[in-house]
Amino acid sequence: MREILIQAGEVTIRARLLDTPTADEIWRALPIHASAQTWGPEVYFRAPLKAAAEPEARDVVNPGEIVYWPDGDAIAIAFGPTPLSRDGELRLASRCNIWAMALDDVACLRSVYAGEQISIVEA
Repeated sequence: MREILIQAGEVTIRARLLDTPTADEIWRALPIHASAQTWGPEVYFRAPLKAAAEPEARDVVNPGEIVYWPDGDAIAIAFGPTPLSRDGELRLASRCNIWAMALDDVACLRSVYAGEQISIVEA
């Protein structure tokens, strides 16, 4: 079972990788270090890989699902309704590949600010 730590400032989130091609690509790319960006209640950051949208990619996700955004070559984590959301859903900018599930509450990402360093490392 593959697990990672997502760290930014005082925040650390544990996550378990799913069995997907994107998860495999991200696992091979570890460690990943980037500058966090925000979009409403979403944190995203560039990833050193290119992956096409998988057949199961979607633009509405569930809390705790960690995604790769093919259109932006970025990893994204939504923790509340984004500017595109309707009726409280977590709607992303476009279809994304779900590649991991958070084991901790992603709402703690509220304290991460744009420009802060963020890392994904093997747990």
